[in-house]
Amino acid sequence: MATDYYAALGVSRDATGEEIKRAYRKLARELHPDVNPDPATQEQFKVVTAAYEVLSDPSKRQMYDLGGDPRGGQSGGGFAGGFGFGDIMDAFFGGGGSRGPRSRQRRGQDALIRLEVDLREAAFGTVRDITVDTAVACPTCHGNGAAAGAERITCTMCRGRGEVQTVQRSFLGQVMTARPCPQCGGYGDLITQPCAECSGDGRVRTRRTLTVKVPAGVDTGTRIQLTGEGEVGQGAGPAADLYVEIVEKADPMFERRGDDLHCTVTLPMTAAALGTGITLETLDGPEAIEIKAGTQSGTVRTLRGRGVTHLRGNGRGDLHVHVDVVTPTKLDPEQTELLTQLAKVRGEEHPTGQMQPGQNGIFTRLREAFGNK
Repeated sequence: MATDYYAALGVSRDATGEEIKRAYRKLARELHPDVNPDPATQEQFKVVTAAYEVLSDPSKRQMYDLGGDPRGGQSGGGFAGGFGFGDIMDAFFGGGGSRGPRSRQRRGQDALIRLEVDLREAAFGTVRDITVDTAVACPTCHGNGAAAGAERITCTMCRGRGEVQTVQRSFLGQVMTARPCPQCGGYGDLITQPCAECSGDGRVRTRRTLTVKVPAGVDTGTRIQLTGEGEVGQGAGPAADLYVEIVEKADPMFERRGDDLHCTVTLPMTAAALGTGITLETLDGPEAIEIKAGTQSGTVRTLRGRGVTHLRGNGRGDLHVHVDVVTPTKLDPEQTELLTQLAKVRGEEHPTGQMQPGQNGIFTRLREAFGNK
């Protein structure tokens, strides 16, 4: 999105909800069309209103921080997405009627960790133990936040309602407004003696070990969701989710392309000309491969079903074996004489090296091997 909503409101990216609301109130008093009818100012008012719509909503703000578009592609103009005059009044004057005290419980934040696996583990799946540092319910106060034997008392300022009401005069007239109680923070009660272990938060950080089942066929970027294994929220609120992102380590022998694997086998010129048999180490163990006489460099042998397991579906990818024929660069006199005699026998003493139409060269065979004929 082109507009930086934080910059539009003039707040930092870690601003609290109250700081965002104060910033919007200040700008709204200056930019509201009833106060300043200038067209340029009205456009700016639409931008700051859109910014407040997103940043005042925790779910929309989280989506925006992750790079998403919480307004569904809407422009900064108007009050789309259900954000209308009542919302402006709420932000401008601190809210309308009584909403009651806020709960001290909050859902925890989702967490993301990365897990490295090798090619074999990615192809066939595995079970791994991971260690995470996360927030759990305080074992001393069990999320209550108060010390043992201590009680919460009703807030004397708001009398347990969690908000205080005032009458304000504005250009719209006399308006009854409500805002969170500054003494209790909107909770309606006060903790006189916070728990010494969690300082009243209701949770502490600890290290846990979790067992993760990695399904067959994962690749770099695959995410595994562990529901309820994220951090516990404030006041021992509901636990969030933990996401495990897979990172596949490079394999020294095989190159992965989707669910297919590719490897290269080098052969001496004589073996390629006469034919031979080789043993190739696959993910399933040693496998014998026949090299036919006259095999050319660039030839591709395909072993069906020897690749990576399909993550969503049955079966596996293929293993493509690329043959690289090595021409000797240093010959002793005896070897030179033998190859010279072979060239005479085959009539290849003075080859022209001319290409003929329709001749399938190495690049043609490579294209055919990958289905791009």
